Amino acid sequence: MELLDVFAVVVEQVSLNKASQLLNISQPALSRKIMKLEEELGVELFIRKGKRLELTKAGQICYDHALELRHVERKFKQTLQMYKAAGTHSSITVGASLTTLQATLPDLITDYLQVYPLTEIKLLTGKTHEIVTMVKENKVDIGIVASQINASSLHCEPLFDDHLCLVLPLGHPFIDRAQITMSDLNDLPMILFSKGTWYRILMDELFHRYTIFPNVQMEIDSFEAIIRLVSTCKTATLLPKSYLREDLIQNNELILRYLVELEQTKRTTSLIYSDQATDNPESLKFIEQTINYFAKHK
Repeated sequence: MELLDVFAVVVEQVSLNKASQLLNISQPALSRKIMKLEEELGVELFIRKGKRLELTKAGQICYDHALELRHVERKFKQTLQMYKAAGTHSSITVGASLTTLQATLPDLITDYLQVYPLTEIKLLTGKTHEIVTMVKENKVDIGIVASQINASSLHCEPLFDDHLCLVLPLGHPFIDRAQITMSDLNDLPMILFSKGTWYRILMDELFHRYTIFPNVQMEIDSFEAIIRLVSTCKTATLLPKSYLREDLIQNNELILRYLVELEQTKRTTSLIYSDQATDNPESLKFIEQTINYFAKHK
């Protein structure tokens, strides 16, 4: 490796004299190094024309290889520097519902990896009660759920409040209404989340409270599928405000309507973890980063 580095400098300086000055060694010592490299490789690297050196074909191949090694070494040092700056390689397992995974985690994980780029993040999905069990049984380090959990064995950190919005496709007859109330949802064709998901539980509680019987045409547990089908089937849906980014609304030609009853019914997304997580430095970093992230983005 050292001889190849020396050889590359000689090629770039096109002179043993200039190369010896740059390398801070005597010219005879430099000549011996080049001769040693030629002996080891069994090829002639230079054709000497007076004081000038010209590369042979074998010399050009050797120089190309030296450049590749120089690039690999530079990349290695950069990676090592990142490793030293970010700390040791680590991993953390996060449990979240599919809806939380789609709506909340992408931006949070992007933010976290900018600070701790060498962290491997593993994700497990499940319904809210399943995530709570995973945290209790230490199958995940951290849980993020669309609820506030009151359990003596768990810590619960509220992150942000959210509410549902009525989402309509272009051309829907409700768009031109000056006001929409919960009673207008009675017998309205809708695509809703699957039963058992936290958002569907919230919706069913609302329907029961206001004696609403929507015409549920499909039940799906994917944000993206609901968004696409609302536009295609020209039906309505209820989705959390936190998921409805401006670009998503525009790209799918959707209209949001805010109902007083929906805005008054909030749900809280929370971070949950066990006592064991507080003994894990990686878990503590994720907890702190998550709390700070949502404090900045409220």
